[in-house]
Amino acid sequence: MSELTGNRIRTTAGKLGLPHLAETINEYTRRADEAKMGYLDFLDLVLSEELAVRDDRRFRQGLRLSKLPHHKTLDEYDFSFQPELDPRKVKDLASLSFVDGKANAALLGPPGVGKTHIAVALAVAACRAGYSIYFTSLDDMVRNLKAAESAGRLVNKLGTYLRPSVLVVDEVGYQPLERAEANLVFQVISKRYEKGSIILTSNKTFSEWGQVFGDEVLATAILDRLLHHCEVIAINGPSYRLKNRLQAIERETDVA
Repeated sequence: MSELTGNRIRTTAGKLGLPHLAETINEYTRRADEAKMGYLDFLDLVLSEELAVRDDRRFRQGLRLSKLPHHKTLDEYDFSFQPELDPRKVKDLASLSFVDGKANAALLGPPGVGKTHIAVALAVAACRAGYSIYFTSLDDMVRNLKAAESAGRLVNKLGTYLRPSVLVVDEVGYQPLERAEANLVFQVISKRYEKGSIILTSNKTFSEWGQVFGDEVLATAILDRLLHHCEVIAINGPSYRLKNRLQAIERETDVA
C-alpha cells in the first residue's frame, strides 16, 4: 500500500468516526499480506476488529456511567464459601434471559454473604452484552427523588432510574421508609414494570417488607409488580466480611 493511499484511508476513516482504523491500517495490511488474504477476508478482518473496538469502548463507557461500586465478575465470587447456594442458579441468571424478558432478579440474605457482588457481576455482564445499567442503593435513590420532588424536578429525576435497561437497587430494607418515601419507590417499580429489569438485594424476607415500607398495602403493591416476573435467590450462609476480619485478627494474633 502506497503512503498516499494509506494517508487517504486514514483521512476517510477519521471522517467516518473510525479512529482505530486510522491508527492501525498498516497493521491490518501487514496481517493481510502475511496471510495472503483475499479482498473479502481483508474486509471481514477490518470490520470485525473495528466492531470489537467499538463494543469495548461502549462497554467501558457504560461502566463509567453506571455508578457501580466495583466491577467484580462471577469468576471472582467464592461459591465454595456458600455451599447452600447453587452456582447453577446464579449462572443461569448470568445468561441474561431475565433481562431479555424485562424481568427481575432478587438476591436475599443477611449482610456480608455476597449479594451485592453477584448483583454487580450480573450488571457487568449485562453491560458487556450491550444493555444500559445503573446502580443505586435504595436509600440514595429515595434521597435523590425526595430532593428532586422538593425542587419540582421529580419527573426528570425519575428518568435516571427508568431509562436504564437494568437498574440495580442495593440494600433494600437496611433503613425503614416513611410512606411518602415508599410511594416514590412504588413509582419507580410500577413504571419499570415489564419495561426494564431490576436487580435488587435485600437483607429482609418479602414478608418483612411491610415494615420496610411502612405500609402493608403499599408493600404488597410493590411486591406484586416486582415478583410477577422475578428470579429469587436466597443466600443464607456466613459473612465474607466477618470471615476476612476473623482471618485478619488471627494473623495479628499470630504475629503478636
